[in-house]
Order: sequence, then structure tokens, then C-alpha cells
Amino acid sequence: MKDLTSVIAAVVAFAATAGLGYIIIPYLRKLKFGQTILDIGPNWHKEKQGTPTMGGVMMVAGLIIALAVAYSYSAMFDGDFATELKATQSLTRFLAGIIMALLMSAIGFMDDYIKVVKKRNLGLTAKQKTFLQLLVAAVYLVTLLLGGMTTTTIPFIGDVQITSGIGLIFWPIALIFIYGFTNAVNLTDGIDGLASSVTLVVSCAFMLGSGLLFNSAFNTLSAALAGACVGFICWNAKPAKVFMGDTGSMFLGGMVVALSFGINRPVLLIFAGITYFLEAISDIIQVIYYKKTKKRFFKMAPLHHHFEMCGWSEQKIVFVFSLIALVGCVIAILPIVLNL
Repeated sequence: MKDLTSVIAAVVAFAATAGLGYIIIPYLRKLKFGQTILDIGPNWHKEKQGTPTMGGVMMVAGLIIALAVAYSYSAMFDGDFATELKATQSLTRFLAGIIMALLMSAIGFMDDYIKVVKKRNLGLTAKQKTFLQLLVAAVYLVTLLLGGMTTTTIPFIGDVQITSGIGLIFWPIALIFIYGFTNAVNLTDGIDGLASSVTLVVSCAFMLGSGLLFNSAFNTLSAALAGACVGFICWNAKPAKVFMGDTGSMFLGGMVVALSFGINRPVLLIFAGITYFLEAISDIIQVIYYKKTKKRFFKMAPLHHHFEMCGWSEQKIVFVFSLIALVGCVIAILPIVLNL
């Protein structure tokens, strides 16, 4: 019988995330957990004032429920997913990735809570957030190392030893890599449906990549993430009924990082995550350029706001940015397809 574990994970994640919207969104409204729109944003975003935020908990819960159902199904029929997780290294890498993403989400939750409940618009300070994110990233990397990760695969080069010599440089680069991409996904969450749509494309790419590598654990995790994103888009597409908040965007950031490390090809996220990268680099360019010239390089940063100010609709931005992500994902997966 064909193994349907990944399909089940995707369907359950979609159904659970979308279904939880009927419970969680009214509850967030009842608690008055509404988004505060800052004056620095586009004027037309003011109409979104009060939209419930912290809806990222829907995706977190949906994904966890999906994994539990998928594992139960796989264990019942001796599927590859359950069998693979019997190996210590596979289980360590799988659980470490999920826990890292959950901890990133917890940092985002603290940030959202301070903004919404404590009425401090900026949430955690930059230093507090950076310290916590780097701590989580460092613990994750140490766990991978102790769990037996001794090489990383680079397309056209092959397996590179990372536990001695020049290979040791991998770990500090990986630390910055995790921190950077987690925050890049966070920056991408600025208009209705953008972060979830782009992450849907990225998770589908890793689902394909992990499938080609016969990595059932991360194939199932990628499928669950894709399903959760679709379920959330049902509520977050324009006009959004709920925002994911940092709770959701930092969870997505942690998840895409976990997927790239899970198949032992983190370098592929540079291409698959090109949209995230462009959002982050636009913000950096804006800050540096303004400090030097007191002028703005972009009409507004990050990049999606620049195109908003140019007159693009939110739907057009989501479509174009997702298309860019798709192109990047094709480039990322090509070496796996060609076995390079």
C-alpha cells in the first residue's frame, strides 16, 4: 500500500489550522488582542487597526496536531515516517528542529504579548530579542552537533566536514544564518497573506527535495507546514480576519530553517528563501543609506511596502513575491533533482 503519511499530514494541518480559526479568532477578539498599526506604515493600513493578532498559534497547533496524527498512522502501518524516527540521529534532528521553531515562536509570543496586552508598541527591545534568538539558535546547533551532524552538503562540492579544520567556520555562519532567516521571515509578514503564501511555496519545495532524498521525516514535516500555511491563508488573505503576529512569523522562520538543516542542505535556503532575503536586505540598505545621506533609498522598507507605495495592490505583491520565491525554489531543488 502506498505510504500516505505526508498527504495525511498536509490535509490534517490544513483542516486543523483552518478549523481553529473559528475558535481562536473570536477568542482573540474577546480578549481585545487587536493589532496596533504604527504611524510609520502606509496610511491605508490604518483600516486594519484592531484586527486580531497572534493568530500564529493556529498554525503552531495545526502543525503539531497533524504530526501527531501522521505519526500514529505511520506507526500503525509501519510507514517510513515512524520507522525513520527510530534512528537516534533522525529523531534528534527532527525534534530539535520543531523545538527550535516553537521556541522562536515563544519569543514572538512574548513580543506580541508586550505590544498587545502591555500596550508597548515596540514589544521586546532589539537587544532582548537578539539575545533570545541567538541563544535558541546556539542550543539548536549544539543539539545537532551532539546528535551526530558532522558534515553538510553543498551542491557541486559534496559533503563537507564541519567538525575540524576550516570546516568549523560552519557553526558561527550557521548561527548568523538561523538568526538572519528567522528575522527575514518576520519582516516578510507585513501585508495580508504574504508571509504565509511565500512560506507555502518554500515548504512545498522542501517537501519535493526531501522526497527526492527519501527523507520521510522532513517530507512529512514539510507537508504539515504547507497544509498549515494554506489553512492560515483562508483567514489571512486580504481582507485579513487575523494576523499571525511575531508568534506566527518567527515560527515560520524557525520552521524553514529546520527544514533546510533537516535535509542537511541549509545552503539551499539561500535560494529557496530569496524573497525573505530581499525583504531583509532592503531593510538593511534603507537603514544604512538613510544614516549616510538622510534620504531614503526605497520609498519605504521592507521591500513589499516600497511596492505598496508605488501603487501595487496587496494581492499583486503577494502573487509576484510568491512567484519570485517559486523561481528561487526551482534553483534550490535543481541540484537535488540532478544529483549534484
